Amino acid sequence: MGSANFVNGDHELITHDTGTSVHVVMDKIHIGKYNVQNSYRPGIGEMITNIKTTLEMFVLSGDNDSERTNLQKIFGTGTVLRFNQSPGQKLDFIKDLQLQGKNVLMLGDGLNDAGALMQSQVGIAVSENSARFSPASDAILDGSHVHLLDKLISYARAGKKIVMASFILSILYNIVGLSFAVQGTLSPMIAAILMPASSISIVLFVSLYAAFAARTRGL
Repeated sequence: MGSANFVNGDHELITHDTGTSVHVVMDKIHIGKYNVQNSYRPGIGEMITNIKTTLEMFVLSGDNDSERTNLQKIFGTGTVLRFNQSPGQKLDFIKDLQLQGKNVLMLGDGLNDAGALMQSQVGIAVSENSARFSPASDAILDGSHVHLLDKLISYARAGKKIVMASFILSILYNIVGLSFAVQGTLSPMIAAILMPASSISIVLFVSLYAAFAARTRGL
């Protein structure tokens, strides 16, 4: 029992497959074969569709191309799919994208992705268990939450708006405070109370805004 390449010595009519079929031979008679297929996480297709509206996607795999048809259905025919990629080839591919002036976010789940994860502007390691070894990366994403990647990217983009809003609010606080200070209309006691109160209000504003942005994205 084994691959077509393994049993082909006695059965020339068996064509070489790509490793997804396990053939069974008994007494030099080809009984049949088992087909082994990958199963993809729920929600992956919708996540990829959402990401493709704003980002260009590439698939780099160290496996053979046995899943090419299934992956093309998920990613679309316009997505570049590369198989049998070594760690060095993945790293070189990331470098080539960066030489074109592109910012790269890399999602990988294995040690062979470590070089590409470190080279990318943002590297996200997918792990089934946070206690297990994970390649060096900027973030670690639980495997069961991969389908939320598009929402996480949207949330990260919202972070820029949150920071800008907090800066604007802080500047307004300082302008108002400076006007009172120039006029000398506030007592030291009131000023001492308003100073930490302004900082607390900024922290509260950022916390509530961040929680709202996460909730609206289903996180």
